[in-house]
Amino acid sequence: MNIMVTNDDGIHAAGIRALAEAMTALGTVTVVAPDRERSAAGHSLTLHSPLRIFEQHKGWYAVDGTPTDCVNMGIHNMLPITPDLVVSGINHGANLGDDITYSGTVAAAMEANLMGIPAIAFSLATFAPSNHFTDAALMAVQIARQVIANGLPADTFLNVNFPDCPQDKMLPPLITRQGKRSFIGKIVDKTDPRGRKYFWVGSEEPHLNDEPGTDFHAINRRHVSITPLHLDLTNHKSLPILAEWTF
Repeated sequence: MNIMVTNDDGIHAAGIRALAEAMTALGTVTVVAPDRERSAAGHSLTLHSPLRIFEQHKGWYAVDGTPTDCVNMGIHNMLPITPDLVVSGINHGANLGDDITYSGTVAAAMEANLMGIPAIAFSLATFAPSNHFTDAALMAVQIARQVIANGLPADTFLNVNFPDCPQDKMLPPLITRQGKRSFIGKIVDKTDPRGRKYFWVGSEEPHLNDEPGTDFHAINRRHVSITPLHLDLTNHKSLPILAEWTF
């Protein structure tokens, strides 16, 4: 197997080191990741400036762009052959519910999926310091083995979230749907020492809708959450309603 590893926390993050090392059990690993943190980059591409590649050491490359840039650069310019599998992460922080739309980790897997390559996004559900990236990476290998053995349905990639605990404390994976959360966004408005205004994008503490079958529900009970995703954002239930409009 030829496996490409990327992320959005940057090439020096603990999660990508653990994931890349664990994936060597499945084949040859090449790391192509942002040269710095690019969290919440979403599915963005760098279109108005050139991209540069910096080889860190053999098989490890940093790109001064977004996670989506990294997947494009890796597949089209850097890897000698198309990878059999693209894995993204392990993100430091959950990617659950609506937050997947912001996630560079998920977007990297999405980009590989658009190119017809099996892809998985992995996240560890904590923003606090953690010693469990290796535990999550070992579970990631087990999930990757299933993808390799069984393949994925057409137009599908996986979003996987791990509870922040040792591997032997993680409960078995559950196939989940994307959950929902409600939150109130806010902009923090402050003044710097020179009297100039600055603003910080934030939000109130979110309320998680802990419904059975969702990614939130699984993680809250220490299950590994596996959510199949695809890029079709069409609200199919709305099609017959809007079809009755008169233009």
